[in-house]
Parts: sequence; structure tokens; C-alpha cells
Amino acid sequence: MKKEIERQNESALFEGMTSLRAVLFAMESGVSDRLVKRVMLDRSRAAKKASEYAFVRAMGEKHSFEVAEADESEIDALAVGTSHGGVVFECSERTLAPLTADAIAPHGFYVMLEGIEDPYNFGYAIRSIYAAGADGIVLSPRNWLTAAGVVCRSSAGASERMPAFVSDGCEAVDLFHAAGYKCVAAGIRDSVSAFDAELRKPLFLAVGGEKRGLSAALLAKCDEIVRLDYGREFPGSLSAASAASILAYEVLRQNRGMDNA
Repeated sequence: MKKEIERQNESALFEGMTSLRAVLFAMESGVSDRLVKRVMLDRSRAAKKASEYAFVRAMGEKHSFEVAEADESEIDALAVGTSHGGVVFECSERTLAPLTADAIAPHGFYVMLEGIEDPYNFGYAIRSIYAAGADGIVLSPRNWLTAAGVVCRSSAGASERMPAFVSDGCEAVDLFHAAGYKCVAAGIRDSVSAFDAELRKPLFLAVGGEKRGLSAALLAKCDEIVRLDYGREFPGSLSAASAASILAYEVLRQNRGMDNA
């Protein structure tokens, strides 16, 4: 089993059927240009997972990637943990397109994640943002998708299923404003409670890491700064993943039924 720091640097190596299905979905839907190159299956699980392995082989024929069986020890040596289910696979890199006006949906919800320190928290945040119905994520040029396999696993595949764009934060606000979006940032100074703010779509939400937060320049450009009020006195900060999750679901709550109205 590889050390985590080694695994984080191997962005092309993924593990588990959930991750594989997500990458295949992104390939077939055009969400991503990442391609599966080679899949290794644990031969000791072949009988137990016959239908699953048959699916992988069928996808290999369809998309022209190699499918091979390997010993359990070989699979374990490549994987980080024990949740791979006997499946590890190698992919090409994913190109993250720059955010442009044409990429922004007319009545959507987008989230910018900036300054999250850990790839697992980054993945957890994306999982919640995707589940809450966001149309895409916006990332700074330096982001944890360089550790794509770890992020894919921690996001339950959402990082591959979610459209993702790269932009400077201030430039992103300008683009979303031009598209008629309200731009909101998570912060404390001069803020209102997220539960009192109007978070109707079209909406752009920026969330920063718990250590550095968002830049003053980005905060100044946003229409409103929102905070998460606590239910008791507590001096600590929520993790960025927790904050992003709560805010994304508040957006979902406030927009229930609006898309069909």
C-alpha cells in the first residue's frame, strides 16, 4: 500500500468502481476530456464480481482501453486504502477550461472553492456541492485536482461528474456579474446570516479555506458576504468542506420549486 503523499502526486491513478463509473460518465457526457487508459482487476474477486467485471470489459471494448487481471497483492500495492473493491485504473490528465461567458448557464448556481488545504476536504466539499445541484465549480489555477484520484474517491465521483473551470476569483466575479448573477462570498466581516440572505439563482458563491479565507479584493467585488451562525458559543471555525456543504444546501432550500415555476 502506497504512502498518502506518494498517492496524492499520482493524479492519473484512480481506484474503485464508483470512481470508474464517474470517469466513464464524464467521458461519455463530454464533461471532461479525461480518458481511461488501463484498468486492473483483482483476479481473486472475478467470480464474486462477474457482472461488474463484465461491465468493465464491455466499456474497455467500447472506449478502447486495456483491461487486465492482476494479483490481489499488486492491486493493494497501488491503492491507498482497502476500499478499492479490486479495481484500480490509470487515466489521462483532465484539461480544466478557463471560465468564459459562454460557459455560464443563464440561470445557474456555481461555487468557487479557494484555499482548501487538504484533498479529502476538497473532495468532500465537491460531493456536497454536486449533490445540492450546482451547475459547476470554479477553481483557482492551483487546486487539488492535481490529486485527482484522491479527490475523486473522497467526492464519490462528483469531482469527475461536475463541470469545472479555472479562473482568478476577481475575474470570475466580473464574468458572473456580466451574466446577471448575484455574487456572494462566505466571510465574517460586514456579513449577514446565510439564513437571512437571499440566495436565489442565478447565483455565484465563493468559499475560502478556513486558514486564509478569501482575498479582500474578491470580497470587495461581491454583492454580499454571508456567514453561518452557530447554535451556541463556539470559538472555532467550521471546515471549508462543512461550510460549503451547508451553504450549498441553503441555496437548494431557497430555490426549491423555482426551476419548474
